[in-house]
Amino acid sequence: MTDRALSGEAEIAASPELPVARVLPLLPVAHLDREFDYLVPPELDDQAQPGVRVRVRFSGRLVDGFLLARLASSDHDGKLGRLDRVVSSEQVLTPEIVRLTELVAQRYAGTRADVLRLAIPPRHARVEDEPPPAPAEPAAVPDPAPQPDLSSWARYTHGSNFVDALEAGRGPRAVWQCAPGDDWAHRLADLASVVVARGRSAVLVVPDQKDLDRLHAACSEVAGAEAVVALAAGLGPAVRYRRWLAALRGTARIVVGTRSTIFAPTPDLGLVAVWDDGDDSLAEPRAPYPHAREVAALRAYASECAFVLGGYARSAEGQLLVETGWAHDLVAPRDVVRAGAPKVTALADSDQALARDPLARAARIPAVAFAAARDALAAQRPVLVQVPRRGYVPSLACAKCRAPARCRRCNGPLALPETSAADAAAAPSCRWCGSGDAAHRCHACGARALRAVVIGAGRTAEELGRAFPGVPVRGSSGDAVLTSVPTGPAIVVATVGAEPVVDGGYGAALLLDGWALLGRPDLRAAEEALRRWMGAAALVRPAAGGGSVVVVADAGVRTVQALVRWDPVGHARLQLGERDEVGFPPAVHMAALDGPEEAVGDLVNAADLPASAEVLGPVPLPASSRVPGSDDAEPARMLVRVPRLEGYALADALRAAQSVRSARKNAGSVRVQMDPLHIG
Repeated sequence: MTDRALSGEAEIAASPELPVARVLPLLPVAHLDREFDYLVPPELDDQAQPGVRVRVRFSGRLVDGFLLARLASSDHDGKLGRLDRVVSSEQVLTPEIVRLTELVAQRYAGTRADVLRLAIPPRHARVEDEPPPAPAEPAAVPDPAPQPDLSSWARYTHGSNFVDALEAGRGPRAVWQCAPGDDWAHRLADLASVVVARGRSAVLVVPDQKDLDRLHAACSEVAGAEAVVALAAGLGPAVRYRRWLAALRGTARIVVGTRSTIFAPTPDLGLVAVWDDGDDSLAEPRAPYPHAREVAALRAYASECAFVLGGYARSAEGQLLVETGWAHDLVAPRDVVRAGAPKVTALADSDQALARDPLARAARIPAVAFAAARDALAAQRPVLVQVPRRGYVPSLACAKCRAPARCRRCNGPLALPETSAADAAAAPSCRWCGSGDAAHRCHACGARALRAVVIGAGRTAEELGRAFPGVPVRGSSGDAVLTSVPTGPAIVVATVGAEPVVDGGYGAALLLDGWALLGRPDLRAAEEALRRWMGAAALVRPAAGGGSVVVVADAGVRTVQALVRWDPVGHARLQLGERDEVGFPPAVHMAALDGPEEAVGDLVNAADLPASAEVLGPVPLPASSRVPGSDDAEPARMLVRVPRLEGYALADALRAAQSVRSARKNAGSVRVQMDPLHIG
């Protein structure tokens, strides 16, 4: 068989100039991740331009693809097939995104077809036929236009130098630690307005819709609504494609959105920024599983544009960028941090602490936290209460020995249903199989009594409402996330990541059940806990304005101390050092191979791994981790790690081995994830 689609016709008419089209078909198998040459019929000559979507015949069937280039000749000796049709004359695949696609596929041991499915949304024909609006020029911003407050960047060490480099058209790279009390959305909008004023574009990425709404409003305020477009997965197909075309055509110079927005095809990119890169939402759950932070870094490198990685906390990956010299620190001096930070108090949660104050015991919070909430409400300011989980009592344990309460049928965790206090005496039920267990006995000691391990948002709101009668209680969690709340006395109970904003800041924040975040069996538990706490604490007024934060956790824990001192950089440095000691990302590069044990072993044996590669496992995986499309064999995981300098060599070896297995049609599907967020 040939490498190109051949035709049975004796002669095929082709375009007289550049008659060959080089096409990348969107094929699902690794060994066909390559270009194929086709002849361009004369009737398609004008439409068949680089970047358009095409349909070609491959192995007897029509498949979708992208036209990458027009050539005068082909290096294939046999007959060439012809383009079946040009789906659209819109050149949706730009040269910059072609290069970025190649880099991402190489970095994550994936295929370009998988990356392109993430980068380019499905076509919407009616939207393409709409007349495009005129491009927005900086001079067209309504007069008087608000000017960006670039002086705010002078509060950060080397902040003015960073802005000067942007204004000069250079590509500075920084890891930015947003100071408490600063408006991160407006600071990013200021930077975007600088590059737009030079006629360039900016791509700004955030984890979720709440942050997207806030950033979009800030950019619209600074640069004008017509210069900004927001992209998110929740938009309808027509709206999303219309906004994506606005970015492609340059009618919107600032593009803000969630993780896939990092691939937005903006012309002449001047700035790419990612906010809160430690959020799991920025990791793509579809192959090849890229992280928006890493894609942003690759794009900044390939496009030679500015790069900003921002957050109140700092990830180990962000710290690594600084320590390797790839990016520079952008941190406020300690006096600026102290002026904007609230007072933070840490205390351990215990039954003795609750017993000291009957009102605090009724609210199930320690007396110090109860007093902070009472003072803030007396000052006519809202109080934020952060809880780790939704629900009523989402986790139970034995009241005598504290052993987790487990279902006798499937060994799943027992919980009380999301219900009101009137039904709180209802029997616990299993969160896995749903079976009730009214006669539960502890498997360890035989006791019948149960206690709550973590109090959910619903139960917390109910108890705080009884402890503070007459004070409004608002909830923000799950599908009912509040973007903002009005000023005035109120209690806002929110799960982590769902905290709404309030003008002027909260009077106090209570961070409950801190041990539930710190005690997770996850390598990133400490980093994630600090990120969640700082995100909530940053919404509180400064200490000089009466703002206070109470975190219910052991004050001796280093993560808690980092919050008390407001030292995310020091904590990130410690986290990176610990990863280096145990040999986990980002100190090393690691590939997680999931699939049937025999197939995983075949892949490792077929791969030409670097000499420094260390193979760990295999170990069995639970059924929930089974690879889609795999056979009935028990799933297993094998880890392969190499030093940082050999990460691309590892990815190339696994990519080549996947191609070999695909070409041989070996049984068993193996999922390859480079540097997965969670290993276990």
